[in-house]
Amino acid sequence: MTAWLATNLIALALLPPLSLALLLAAGLIIHRRRPRLAMSLILLSTTALYALSTPWVGGLLQKSLEISRPVSPAALKSAGAIVVLGGGRRIGAAEYGSDTLNGLSLERLRYAVFLHRASGLPLLVTGGKPGGGTQPEGRIMQHILQEDYGIAPRWVEDGALTTWDNARRSAPLLEHSGVHRIVLVTHAWHLRRAVPLFESQGLTVVPAGIQFSSTRLDSPLDLMPTPAGLRDSTFALHEWLGILWYKLRSNL
Repeated sequence: MTAWLATNLIALALLPPLSLALLLAAGLIIHRRRPRLAMSLILLSTTALYALSTPWVGGLLQKSLEISRPVSPAALKSAGAIVVLGGGRRIGAAEYGSDTLNGLSLERLRYAVFLHRASGLPLLVTGGKPGGGTQPEGRIMQHILQEDYGIAPRWVEDGALTTWDNARRSAPLLEHSGVHRIVLVTHAWHLRRAVPLFESQGLTVVPAGIQFSSTRLDSPLDLMPTPAGLRDSTFALHEWLGILWYKLRSNL
């Protein structure tokens, strides 16, 4: 078992919905011997599942991770490059006959193209093959940029398995070209974890987030459980778990 797989299995067990399913199962198993504790576990798991599945709670959790506002045109002028973090792949996509980017990666790449056209800054794409597959994220992003947008990235990093890898593998490529200040493109909820990792490599970072969250209750539907609400909550909790893990690892 690889370290990447072991880490992700542990994360799955700590995050919803699996963590809540485990709590529910524990309550059902012990309900004869410890009925009060069992009822507490069942109520906790079902209440948490309901709350975390609402778009409003998902928005609150993601908003807690945001560290910046949308990037301004003035901030782009002082940077030397735009760095795009891969957000995942679809391995063996049947319609393409090969690996391709998932929705998160495509959203980041499209925004990076928007910033590139507004500023003229060169692009660095980064991402490897976490979970296997045949093509790393960095190479897929390079292909899409060239084929769909007519843009060739200046740097391609294709070995990173984690956000920490993105930072430590990208920094030497940038430094070799004399770039010390970057525009970092990823989802707004990912920047709290990503920015310090790039800064630890000696880079100055201009955060360029996408999909900023709302905490308003615009409709009663915002308090109804939905698959999208649970997805947003899980993304946010995954980020807080990752931040905690990096802090613990840095203190070891």
